[in-house]
Amino acid sequence: MKKLPFLMLIVIFITTASFTLFQTKPWNVPADKAKVANAVKSDAASVAAGKVLWGQHCASCHGKSGLGDGSKAAQLETTPPDFSKALVQGQSDGTLFFKTSEGRDDMPSFKKKIPDQEDIWNLVNYMRTFKK
Repeated sequence: MKKLPFLMLIVIFITTASFTLFQTKPWNVPADKAKVANAVKSDAASVAAGKVLWGQHCASCHGKSGLGDGSKAAQLETTPPDFSKALVQGQSDGTLFFKTSEGRDDMPSFKKKIPDQEDIWNLVNYMRTFKK
């Protein structure tokens, strides 16, 4: 009887650790893609265009403010990241472009939905506005 709480604690720990490991599956971006410089200057027009695209394509999962709290986020197997955190903001523009274009798992590819690469660069510029 004394071991039951201890065993329950172990089960909870293992379950939580497994969930955490699943959620932090590394997303490896080819080095040449990560090094690509943003082709669009980050100015008011670019950020405004990116904001419109964000509302159309990204906010439902990533949230209006990029916190990962969109209306569809709870339905996903992978929790969308908080774009205000250093984990996202520390990624290169090329990395964000690649991930947006190619997608993976719950994150769809946007290279056909947003075929103009300039528009994806505008999205990257808008993502940078989520910095804390």
